[in-house]
Amino acid sequence: MVNWIWLGMILFSVIFAAANGNIQQVTEAAFSGAQTGVTVCIGLISILVFWLGLMRIAEVSGLVEKLSKAVAPAVRWLFPDVPRDHPAFGYILSNMSANLLGLGNAATPMGIRAMQELQKLNPTSDTATPAMCTLLALNTASITLVPTTLIAIRMNFGSAHPTDIVASTLLATIVSTGAAIIADRWYRRRSAWPPVSIQGGGGGQTAAPQVSSNSISKGA
Repeated sequence: MVNWIWLGMILFSVIFAAANGNIQQVTEAAFSGAQTGVTVCIGLISILVFWLGLMRIAEVSGLVEKLSKAVAPAVRWLFPDVPRDHPAFGYILSNMSANLLGLGNAATPMGIRAMQELQKLNPTSDTATPAMCTLLALNTASITLVPTTLIAIRMNFGSAHPTDIVASTLLATIVSTGAAIIADRWYRRRSAWPPVSIQGGGGGQTAAPQVSSNSISKGA
């Protein structure tokens, strides 16, 4: 769907520019944007490599493990439907740790692996469970102690004080994370949380209630 949206936007821009005789501007903007994208990516490499290296050092030294243990009680509260010894917990903790350091590129693979593990607990493959919705919300609105990527972008564009956004980013992400958690708790209550027993074939088996698109759209 996203690919079709982008294709539609590109085609609309080209047709609109051609109809107004500005096709040359579209061509120049396309090449200029491509050049800027490459320049920004190259500028980000050094900063991301540096922070990923520090992340690796922290992992080897045990700092990441200690950070994970520190946030583990909060994670267990946020994901009460996930067994404590399930592999998804480790990926969720890694994802949250990377987001705390503003390493979105490093957090994404861990988030994907966490979703894959959570899918194994999902009795209905075409409907997201409350845990999957919680992970998505927290990954999007995560508290960020050091906005590494944004600092790198500001440095790349010649900002005189690229780290001035640290305090404002921390405040904004605290507010966004709080809003995400409140919304998550509210939707969980609406979806008949905690888990209920499945009647029939399973014989007393329990499973997490499903968050359907209808219930999400009602609160939107």
